[in-house]
Amino acid sequence: MANLNKVLLIGNLTKDPELRYTPQGSAICDFRIAINRQYMTSDGQKKEEVSFIDINVWGRQAETCNRFIKKGSQVFVEGRLKLDSWQDKETGKNRSRLFVVAERIQFLNTPGARPAGDQNDAQEQEPYQQNQQRQSSPARPPQSSSPQQAQQSKQQQNPPPAPEDIFEVDSEPADDIPF
Repeated sequence: MANLNKVLLIGNLTKDPELRYTPQGSAICDFRIAINRQYMTSDGQKKEEVSFIDINVWGRQAETCNRFIKKGSQVFVEGRLKLDSWQDKETGKNRSRLFVVAERIQFLNTPGARPAGDQNDAQEQEPYQQNQQRQSSPARPPQSSSPQQAQQSKQQQNPPPAPEDIFEVDSEPADDIPF
């Protein structure tokens, strides 16, 4: 039987990410997300539980995370579970930690994430906002300046006429059906 180790999470960072480098120069970004789950108990009370999950991101994606997300940012994490085990040097007890090694991170909301001085902000947002307004408001025909244009726009708005070649179906059962 095949094995599968896949995790999909959406949560908010509990603190700013921490970036570090291995001796070989690989970037590692660590952060923790909180995931809230609301549910109803059997007696109808609304309850909420919070899970805190440690996330580990490697390579260039780690540097990108460190640059663009911060405490409170919402992220979508796709990755795999990993278990680290070690022996505590002070107590001698065996310890373990379960965390997610991220393979893909998507920033869902990153307030103030763009670097200062990025001049594309307004230009990129304007068409998107205009497009959103067009999609959210009902389509209106352009205002016409002449009666002829008004007549043409009315004709374009009217639904096409119903087809005249509609025929009626005999609803009585046919006696000549072979089965």
